[in-house]
Amino acid sequence: MDQTTSLSAARLAVLVEGFDRSPAYAGLADALRELIGDGRIGYGTRLPSERDLTEALGVSRTTVTRAYAVLRDSAYAEARQGAGTFTRLPGGRIRALDRALWPSDVGNGVIDLVCAAATAPPGIAAVYAEAAADLPAHLGGHGYFPAGMPDLQAAIAATYDARGLPTAPEQIIVTPGALAATAVVGSALAGPRDRVLVESPTYPNAVQALRAGGGRIATIALDPYGWDLDAVAATLARHRPRLVSAMPDFHNPTGLVMGEADRERYAGLLAGTDAVAVVDEAHYLLPLDGDAGAGTPFAAHAPESICVGSASKSIWGGLRLGWIRAPHALVDRLTRARVGLDLGVPVLEQLVLTRLLTGDLDAVVRGQRARLREQRDAMTDALAEHLPDWEFRMPGGGMVLWCHLPRAGATALSTEAERHGVLLAPGPSFAPAGGLDRYLRLPYAIAAPQLVEAVRRIADAWAVVTSGRVGLPTPPSGTEPVLVA
Repeated sequence: MDQTTSLSAARLAVLVEGFDRSPAYAGLADALRELIGDGRIGYGTRLPSERDLTEALGVSRTTVTRAYAVLRDSAYAEARQGAGTFTRLPGGRIRALDRALWPSDVGNGVIDLVCAAATAPPGIAAVYAEAAADLPAHLGGHGYFPAGMPDLQAAIAATYDARGLPTAPEQIIVTPGALAATAVVGSALAGPRDRVLVESPTYPNAVQALRAGGGRIATIALDPYGWDLDAVAATLARHRPRLVSAMPDFHNPTGLVMGEADRERYAGLLAGTDAVAVVDEAHYLLPLDGDAGAGTPFAAHAPESICVGSASKSIWGGLRLGWIRAPHALVDRLTRARVGLDLGVPVLEQLVLTRLLTGDLDAVVRGQRARLREQRDAMTDALAEHLPDWEFRMPGGGMVLWCHLPRAGATALSTEAERHGVLLAPGPSFAPAGGLDRYLRLPYAIAAPQLVEAVRRIADAWAVVTSGRVGLPTPPSGTEPVLVA
């Protein structure tokens, strides 16, 4: 069912304050579309009556009437006889949900730039075959390993040892992916009265997972060029959180890497609180440039931190395995919470990951890095050619670009780009508290020719958005076959 929330004229006047008045109806419509698109006005919300909004804004009735008409014509609102005007989104209710949460199985020439996940590297099928040959030796047991198979726990622990963070196998809890690991932590440690601090922007799925125990989300703004630790200190003092989420290695979506001095200082700030850091390390194995490696594990500076890792980003999304590396004092509590969700991950996948971690993992990951580097460079070259006024930092690792647009409109662009055959995740998808409509995340995890074609289509869509013709029927521009690797 649609929500029946109503928005008062006074509140809406505050939200659109400063809108462009040349002409006023168009500026008001643009401001409303941005608010609806990034979620600050929820899907299905009843807007104020034209008369009430006219009084609250001090504009003519014609201005509000025409602005509401623009919203309806561009599918951002609908009028219901006798009930009022209600917010909508082009494409329907799914647009009100976080499209970044759901990878898509697309066809018909559509290019998916929502999901940041690479295809499997060469040689994975052989590893699965070898692991399948090992499977009969385990069929005589019950197959349940709530903390993970001992050999896999030891193999994961050894990766932390190699990075300078001594870890015992019993500190590892294997889960079906990093999101499941994060949900275990949220369920175990953050109840309904607890605050959970997350970065903004951040990976939206992780925010939902951290709320598994009912924790209340607050945000720490992440500067485009790094972490503002003075602001972090103030936020910690104000909110006194139970959990603090951090992604210091090739942050998703910004690509930032936290320097060693900042890691040490951040750890010192946490030491003076009751907060536990939850450190997402899903991308640490993906440096793309020689001087862009991930730093020392954050937990080496903050021993009470919980690390969350994943095989899905650095190896393959279909290998649904993640893990928690926890301080000894929290292992039992986290294991109990984990058992409340499931009793273990498939034995075959654990055998596969054990073989990878104890074999030549570097060769596998090296191949992924080479592909991602080529694809990143192809995408940035295409952006320079087709969208030269877009700004971004060249990421030293990971698999996404965080683009700053010349004007707000990422939400509108994602809608228009779908008409051109490209699925996008706009900045507001990564903003837990709303906003960021001047930003767009562009993964470079698919083949280079597809990325170049995607950028060309995005440029066509952006031209429509900036011309003010959003919402008008637009024929697909990419009708030719999409090149694939």
